[in-house]
Amino acid sequence: MAQVREYKCPSCGGTLEFSSTIQKMKCSYCGTELEVEALEALNAQMQSERPDEMNWGEEENQNGSWQEGEQEEMRVYVCNSCGGELMTDSTTAATSCPYCGNPVVLTDRVGGTLRPDYVIPFKLDKEAAKAAYKKHLQGKILLPRMFHDENHIDEIKGVYVPYWIFNADADATIRYNGTKKAVWDSGDFVYTRTSVYSIFREGSIRFEHVPVDGSSKIADDLLESIEPFDFSEAVDFRMAYLSGYLADRYDISVKDSIDRANSRIKRSTEDCFESTVSGYQDLQIARSNVRLHNGSYQYALYPVWLLNTTWRGQNFIFAMNGQTGRMVGDLPADTKKLTFWQLGMTAVFSVIAFLIVRLLF
Repeated sequence: MAQVREYKCPSCGGTLEFSSTIQKMKCSYCGTELEVEALEALNAQMQSERPDEMNWGEEENQNGSWQEGEQEEMRVYVCNSCGGELMTDSTTAATSCPYCGNPVVLTDRVGGTLRPDYVIPFKLDKEAAKAAYKKHLQGKILLPRMFHDENHIDEIKGVYVPYWIFNADADATIRYNGTKKAVWDSGDFVYTRTSVYSIFREGSIRFEHVPVDGSSKIADDLLESIEPFDFSEAVDFRMAYLSGYLADRYDISVKDSIDRANSRIKRSTEDCFESTVSGYQDLQIARSNVRLHNGSYQYALYPVWLLNTTWRGQNFIFAMNGQTGRMVGDLPADTKKLTFWQLGMTAVFSVIAFLIVRLLF
């Protein structure tokens, strides 16, 4: 006896059966109807789908050796509070940690770390960081009134943050489920017809300079919020760019950064492909397959201004992109203002809902 193949509904996963009445495959659970030819094409496509292949070569960075004499000009400062290790030139005096504000102690020369390939020099100075901070506080209606006057800046430090920069070609095959709905009246009844479509997108895209920060001491979401950095202004690393600034030593290896790089590449690929699909009320990814090749990476230093502030015993950290001036940072909320605002918004939505109901009936 021949084995009967079971076909699954692409909408709900139920069993599809051939209906002699409509001469189509029909799902007994959700009512989805499919032409036999369309179902065969869909199954063929699904059988060809593979898992992601986002592997990177194991080769070492080829430009990671310090040049003769460079390490003589560098020193390492270690924070006894948070453990941060900071590099700077030999002329920098004792300083404080840009992450927690505690004093740091000079240890020894730089050693046992890769030499950066590139650096994006600071374009904005400390005064620009102060101005951006003040502008950041403007227009925040939920900010406590006294925060402007009482919050003071404890420290402003220009820090070169370590980044792993990934490059790769991505081939992708993505299948979407798109939904279209039609609504019409007939007598006393309102009918809704929902049609579900399978949409395929396949192509290639090149990624260059995908950044993943190599420091565990700064929150990833804080650093991602001040992106993007313009890599076209990156230059070959030279010791002179560190003069007057600190440079954080990476404590997250390139190997441990790959998962975040893959996640960013996959998400960007899916967003790019999705932008080519239109005409559907709802669009969901049913299956996504991304394959990488020609992968490479570099080690770079990006400029960041870090501002440590204190208000009523709480510490607040703000970060500014030292190239573009983009400023981010968490702010406290006035509980009374927040409650009043929530009540106000609830009242507004209630009035809108009342007016809509009144207009309809």
